[in-house]
Amino acid sequence: MVKKERKKEPDTVQENLLEPETNSSINEEPQSTEAQTETDVEFENLIIEIGKLQEELASTQAKANEYLDGWQRSRADFINYKKRIERDQAQSYQTIAGSILKRYLDVLDDLDRALKNRPLDGEGAVWAGGIDLVQRKLITILEGEGVKVMQTQGQVFDPNMHEAISSEDNPEFQSGQIIEVLQNGYVIGDRVLRPALVRVAR
Repeated sequence: MVKKERKKEPDTVQENLLEPETNSSINEEPQSTEAQTETDVEFENLIIEIGKLQEELASTQAKANEYLDGWQRSRADFINYKKRIERDQAQSYQTIAGSILKRYLDVLDDLDRALKNRPLDGEGAVWAGGIDLVQRKLITILEGEGVKVMQTQGQVFDPNMHEAISSEDNPEFQSGQIIEVLQNGYVIGDRVLRPALVRVAR
């Protein structure tokens, strides 16, 4: 009788050992479902956060491009303004300088007329040489200020640069061509300081 009871004990122990395992496996299933749900929520929150960051990045890039475009426009406007100021200053200088230098052109004309009939011998030739030096010095000063003589001889008459004293028939010149320059014309930069007085073929 004793031996038979001992044989049954191991079976009971094995049954008892299986019961906790079965119970633990049953209890673990709800825990894994809850953990999976929390992971899904965290993943969704992460996706939302990434979307917000992408929107902020796109907005920031758009603002940066807008600011860059505005800066480039302002820089271009400033460069254009600077060029316009420099051009206006140059024109103002030419206007002011021209009004002053124009007074010396009459003196230069008198020197030209004096040297047209210069004596070639004796004391008169020495005197004419001194006048010639004065004339060259005055021309050098005027050229240093940007004043230049117009090259009009043989050119076609241009009312913007020439003033016609007479119109004549001349077989040696074409119609509208300048026959003779009676008084030199001068320019300063790209502006006419004084028109040339000329005779024109018709």
